[in-house]
Amino acid sequence: MRKAIGLLLIANALAIAALAAAPVPGKANEFVIHTPEGKDMLLSSYRGKTVVLALMFTTCPHCQKVAQILSSVQKEYADRGVQVLGATFDPNAATQVKQFDQIFVKGFPCGYSSNNEVLRFLQQPATNPPFVPIFVFIDKAGIIRALHMVTGDTPENGPEQKFFATPEVTIRAELDKMLKGEKTSSAAASAPKKSPKS
Repeated sequence: MRKAIGLLLIANALAIAALAAAPVPGKANEFVIHTPEGKDMLLSSYRGKTVVLALMFTTCPHCQKVAQILSSVQKEYADRGVQVLGATFDPNAATQVKQFDQIFVKGFPCGYSSNNEVLRFLQQPATNPPFVPIFVFIDKAGIIRALHMVTGDTPENGPEQKFFATPEVTIRAELDKMLKGEKTSSAAASAPKKSPKS
């Protein structure tokens, strides 16, 4: 009986862990960003571009700094098919995002979403909410290639903490890695096939 209960607990823990975050790599689910002007932007409408989706709070100093970094990233990488998107999701995001955009965001669309929509997109349980900012890197085919977020159970000296220590460097490094991989894949797909020797 104890063995059966133990196995059940292990299976339950594994099931929860499987739901703990969006699979990487894995298909990005649809995500809606509401704009201050009352329009909706669909993540799927950016298919064909390499997307950096930043999920932020309007009141978070780290997010404010990251928004400025992302403004530079958008300018630098636009010619390479990169699109930065921002979505704020703090409780007052709907009323604060316009001011946030005016002060910190330049050159990329940034709107708002709800906490529930963000957690659903990330496949993150409400019992272990992530800290902000959060970065989702999505390739041209709509596949999540990298997801960077910190939760309450993230190790203090783990790779996620290192990623967030220098976002001005790590965001670009992640993009360079993705773009190099996409270029290699495209080149391999379009390379002429050798005819078999007779």
